Amino acid sequence: MDITKKKIAFAILIAIFLSAFEGVVVSTAAPVIVKSLHNFEMISWIFSLYLLASAISTPIYGKLADLYGRKRMFIIGIIIFLIGSSLCGMAQSMHQLVFFRMVQGMGAGAILTIGFTIIGDIFTLEERSIVQGGISTVWGVAGLIGPLLGGFLIDYLSWHWIFFVNIPFGIFCIYILGKYVHEPELTKHPTIDYIGALLLSIIIGSFLYGVMIIGENFKMAMILFAITIIVGIVFYFQETRTKEPIVPLFILNKGLVIVNLITFGISFILIANSVYLPLHIQSIMGYSATIAGVSLIGTSVAWFLSSISLATLMKKFEAKYIVMCACAILIFSCCLINSLTINSPLWQMAVYVFFFGFGFSGTLNTLTFIVQDSVSYDRRGAAVGLNMLTRTLSQTVGVTILGAVINIYADSFISANGLSGITMQDFYDNTAPLYHELLREALFFALSHVYSISTAVAVICFVLAYFVPKYQQQK
Repeated sequence: MDITKKKIAFAILIAIFLSAFEGVVVSTAAPVIVKSLHNFEMISWIFSLYLLASAISTPIYGKLADLYGRKRMFIIGIIIFLIGSSLCGMAQSMHQLVFFRMVQGMGAGAILTIGFTIIGDIFTLEERSIVQGGISTVWGVAGLIGPLLGGFLIDYLSWHWIFFVNIPFGIFCIYILGKYVHEPELTKHPTIDYIGALLLSIIIGSFLYGVMIIGENFKMAMILFAITIIVGIVFYFQETRTKEPIVPLFILNKGLVIVNLITFGISFILIANSVYLPLHIQSIMGYSATIAGVSLIGTSVAWFLSSISLATLMKKFEAKYIVMCACAILIFSCCLINSLTINSPLWQMAVYVFFFGFGFSGTLNTLTFIVQDSVSYDRRGAAVGLNMLTRTLSQTVGVTILGAVINIYADSFISANGLSGITMQDFYDNTAPLYHELLREALFFALSHVYSISTAVAVICFVLAYFVPKYQQQK
């Protein structure tokens, strides 16, 4: 990898780090923000509108990158992200913060999508293995640094600075990308499918919002899902008629559908790990958030180490066998986690999560390679955008479903032990010290079902992996 490619890779990794860091640090700062802006009722909107805006914009950025160039749209996305960050830092009310987070999310939608598209454009298979492995490490490092840096900024400055800190790094990324990324001149006058973009936004927005509120307002969620289906049908016919569809229907062939289904399943397992393993370490084992982050960094380390050799493996073996093997490792890893007892030591968890890194690398990285090289240059942004959207949808659905699983099984355990008027909130508020150990057992019981579901999803992905299409590297 020459020096120019290294600079581009570094800039992309910095941009992705900013996106990952924002998710972690805002979670850390949420209690302080609520206290400062005096509006606890809107706390969930800080996260949900950011997620919605990011998800809606992801496939649109992918298509715009095909039409107007990767560099231009990536820089525009980062600029929007930085404008949103600046406005968030200056917010004086919760309503302002929520709206500005939406702006920030609209910029964040470009970062992963176009970042992976540029990686597919200019890096060889071997180089992509290293860079995409580095991306997983960036997420792990963000999980460690986020709470530490966020806590420092909040304690010694104010919560506003968790947003301002993005600005110098974002400007650095824009400079590097503007100077070193070179791409072919566009030879055709682009036309934008505005109707398709609007319909797709309604589909994603109604589906995600329906998922978010299904536990609180089931009837409204069903209405939103019906809207999703109806608008989806209209969207399909719109895409068959327009000259430059937002989602070219040919990328929905059998092979890429299988790839995206497996991506959905693996991302489901990934979000389960990201959310509930730290919860296990903190609430069941009794360690701090920092210790939890350090204990789980093994996943990112293994992900990066295995990524280095993935390109060599893909030249020797069919992609489907690599994905099947990686899924088998995930099944094994899930079974190891499920074998933990309520009093298992921390070192056991730290060792077990190390294996997950090999599974995630062999699945997500390989599937990303297939998506990047399954279409021509002028369609790659749309294909990668759809794949990134699949990850976002999976994480949203996963958090919602598994959150419901936690609540249902924890409540059933509490009821089975004859307790009334006691909930898991008493465990965290320490308002029922006599029942602390029983509530700890209830949480462990609920988490064991989360791990069982992850195991079942890994098995399904293993079966689907047999149908993964052959990898054919683009010249």
